[in-house]
Amino acid sequence: MSLSDDGGYGGDGHRGPETGQTRTRLPDSDGDIYGSARRPRAGMSSRNLITIVGVIVLLLAAIAFANRGGSGNSETPSGDSPKDTDQSQPTAPTGTKPVTGKNGGIASGFAKTEQGAQSAAANYAVALTSDGMYQANRRHEIAQAVYAPSVAAARKNDLDKVYSDHAFLGRIGLKPDGTAPKNMTFVSRANPVGTKTESFKGDTAKISVWYSALFGLAGAQSKNPVTESWYTNTFDLQWTGGGWKVTNFTQKDGPAPVGRDQAAASAEDMTKAVQGFGGFTYAR
Repeated sequence: MSLSDDGGYGGDGHRGPETGQTRTRLPDSDGDIYGSARRPRAGMSSRNLITIVGVIVLLLAAIAFANRGGSGNSETPSGDSPKDTDQSQPTAPTGTKPVTGKNGGIASGFAKTEQGAQSAAANYAVALTSDGMYQANRRHEIAQAVYAPSVAAARKNDLDKVYSDHAFLGRIGLKPDGTAPKNMTFVSRANPVGTKTESFKGDTAKISVWYSALFGLAGAQSKNPVTESWYTNTFDLQWTGGGWKVTNFTQKDGPAPVGRDQAAASAEDMTKAVQGFGGFTYAR
């Protein structure tokens, strides 16, 4: 709490060296040599007026907020493209129950809607960035679940060329079979921040997913500690076989925020966090 410039809590201006003195005010009388008695102020004080105005403003704002957006469902009707794709869309409940299906360990059963396509893209970004991509059997399951049948076989071959390269695996500190060395924990995890519809029409959609990614080896002797990066993946999706599937996707860096000055976790704490905190199924 700071006192006012006059050495007290307001009052008679700059008082000078009167600190410690007490002023006594005598009862008002007709013969008061200091003048007539103070008259009570008529009307409403400025403080009360400000309070009432503030309450009215808050009430009007609450009414406007309650009436905004109707039901809160921002879903674009099937067959139409969003009128303004630069505006982020709210993640308000849609009334559609969350998906419960699994395909290759990945959520499935998303609705044939714009929001269903966004949810599918977010989950596919997580799957295609996971540590399972570095082991052949799991990689093939992911590719089969994520890609459209027309491109799945070709994509499996492309992925095998990348993730089975011993030189590549050695550079990131993994063994030739894609597993982490002893006493190390391999971390490769995407954390979607949001999705954006680039286009949506009928059986096709183009969805961008912005996410942060954790990548590296957690362990006391790690030469590739876990670091954070930011990317945006744009997925071309097609509705086939009763669900959204990827036909192609591109990746670009960022946008990346300014990093906060925080102390990095120890290798032990990072390992515990990765093993103790599971991922999410993204659906709305």
